[in-house]
Order: sequence, then C-alpha cells, then structure tokens
Amino acid sequence: MISITIDNITIEVEEGTMILQAARKIGGDVVPPAMCYYPSLKGTGGKCRTCLVKVAKSSARDPRPMPKLVASCSTPVQDGMVVENNTSPEVLEARRGVVEFLLLNHPLDCPVCDQAGECDLQDLSFEHGLAETKSDEERREFPPVDIGPYIKLHMNRCILCYRCVYLADQLTDKRVHGVLYRSDASEISTYIQNVITNEFSGNVIDVCPVGALTDKTFRFKSRVWFLKPMDARRECPKCKGIVTLWMFGKEIYRVTGRKDVYGEVVDFICNECRFEKKEIKDWVIEGPGKIKRQSVISANHYEKLKKPSVIEPIEGIMKKDEPG
Repeated sequence: MISITIDNITIEVEEGTMILQAARKIGGDVVPPAMCYYPSLKGTGGKCRTCLVKVAKSSARDPRPMPKLVASCSTPVQDGMVVENNTSPEVLEARRGVVEFLLLNHPLDCPVCDQAGECDLQDLSFEHGLAETKSDEERREFPPVDIGPYIKLHMNRCILCYRCVYLADQLTDKRVHGVLYRSDASEISTYIQNVITNEFSGNVIDVCPVGALTDKTFRFKSRVWFLKPMDARRECPKCKGIVTLWMFGKEIYRVTGRKDVYGEVVDFICNECRFEKKEIKDWVIEGPGKIKRQSVISANHYEKLKKPSVIEPIEGIMKKDEPG
C-alpha cells in the first residue's frame, strides 16, 4: 500500500491506483468531476480534461511539483504524493475554462432535452460555468439522426467523450459507429448511417454524459424528476437483469441500468430488458432507488417504506427521507 494526500486528506491505496480512484475512496467534494472516464470501460479517460488536478509533490522520493496540471483519471499515484483539487485556485480556474470549452458548441437544449435533470454537463456548468462566454462564433450544427430503432443521436450536444465508442468496442460483437473526421469537424456517426442493432446497443444511452444519445421510446414523455426510480430485477438469459425502473404511478416509462453514486452503470443490460419489458409483472421490484441529494430528481423523492401498523394499517405508506 502507498500513501497519497488529496486536499489535506491522507489515504492509503494499492499501487497502480489512479488519482481519481484514490479520491473516490475518500469521497465527498474531494472527488474531481469526470465526463469521459468510465471504470468498467478500458481506455476511457483523458479526453474531457475536467478532472485536472495539481500535483504539489510528486512523491516522497521526488518532492518537486509536476510542472502542469494533470488528468487525475490517467495519472497513477506515487507514494507520498500530494494532490490539490478544490484547494487549488489554479485547478478551479482551469476547470472553469474546460467547462467553457465544452459549452462552446453545446446548444441551450436543456428545456427540451430528455437528459435534463440527470445531465453531468448541467451539474458541471452549474458549479464551474461562467455567466458569459468569450466566443461569438457560430456554433456547429448537425441534424438529429436515427441510428437504430431505439436510439436517436443529437450530435449538437455531443462533447466527444468517446464512452459510447469504447462501450461498443468492448461490450458488443461488432461496432458500427465511431468518431469520424478530425478537429472541430469531428462527430459521432455511423458509416453511411448504418443501423445500430446489437443486443446491448442501448447501453450507449446510459454511458452518454449529455443528451447526445437518447432513448426514442422515452422521448418527450416525461421529465425525470416527475418519475420515481425503483430498483428492480428479473431473470434474464442475456444479462443480469439488474435495473432501475422509472415509474409514474404503476406505469413504467423507461428502464435503465442501475448506476452507482458516480452515475456509472454497475451491470450493463440487454435491449430486451431496456425496451421490451415495461410491465410491472415483468419485474421483481426491490424498493426505491438511491438518488443523490443534490440532484433535482431528489425533489419529493421518497426512499423509506413505512411498515403497516395497527395505528396506520394502510399498506405501502411512504415516509419521506430525512434530509442529511
């Protein structure tokens, strides 16, 4: 085990751990934001630059600071390393610049985007974004494209994090989409608009941090903060069948893979579970899902079931979770 200090908090981690992973072991505000890194997908990270941190001390053997800010998702920990994240004005200033760059071509689609309310870029721009931009150039524009029976691509919203490309490479048998062209002309697309029909293709919707890849079966049906996320499972021969059901009353509006505290899918699910099983009888409901308290989805969200009693015998009365 080796020791690392992040924002004045020291922790011991295994050798080969990245700075971002070490920060996640500490948790809280110490964790840098990440828009492209995905621990279950090999090769991700280093694309968005939102996780930049300052290494004030390289190691116990070499106390010199690193000359530039580094991407915490791809920089391994050294014994005795000292890292500054929120305690460094330089890091916060650089992060504001990165957010401004990510928003350079991003449209103001939040009022009509299905990702609103669970968008990583929304959260990032709320915390680090600027009220005004220095750029007055026209934004690039792409028409929405259907890339399969279930997925719609809005390239205008894409930040080129490459998550969907890595997922298709590592989870599916044959990838038919990728990044075409270079520089500011780069775009996620399929070769002559091939249709993405792989059995696990719907997972690109879950890994997309913005609203570039959306679920056509859920399109414009509801805002996520009006729905109740419920943890559920089913016996499935193709995947583990561990999901989150987004429900309004007894109606299932959409099905997503169950995510951890950092919004990353724990187990990827098949298209049958995601798109075809939208009846309550298809699922074993385990209970209300966990939602980050700072998320807009947590408004009026209930997490604890109150057990029936003689005084209150009505089955299923729900008690609002105490703010913590």
